Amino acid sequence: MATIGTFSQKDGKWTGTIRTMTINVKAQMVPVTEKAEGGPDYRIFAGGAELGAAWREESKDGETPYLAVKLDDPGFEKPLRAAFFEKEEDGSGVLVWNRQKLN
Repeated sequence: MATIGTFSQKDGKWTGTIRTMTINVKAQMVPVTEKAEGGPDYRIFAGGAELGAAWREESKDGETPYLAVKLDDPGFEKPLRAAFFEKEEDGSGVLVWNRQKLN
């Protein structure tokens, strides 16, 4: 797993930076106030444009909550999927990416 983002929380929003070899943006994850069924829990914005969304999930063992993140942009060949984990000890969060295995 590679850490591609670091965030801090303030007023219910997560603010930070997403960095890869092709992305380097300041981003904000904003809670969705009127969530539709199956809709995301957060919208992700960068530079005033919507970059993606995130849904609350739990690990397979049910012990680790995380956000399943989907980032997309016209410049991407396909959406980038990642996971966001809150670090409870200091209130920060990290966005991690792992290459999906081909079947």
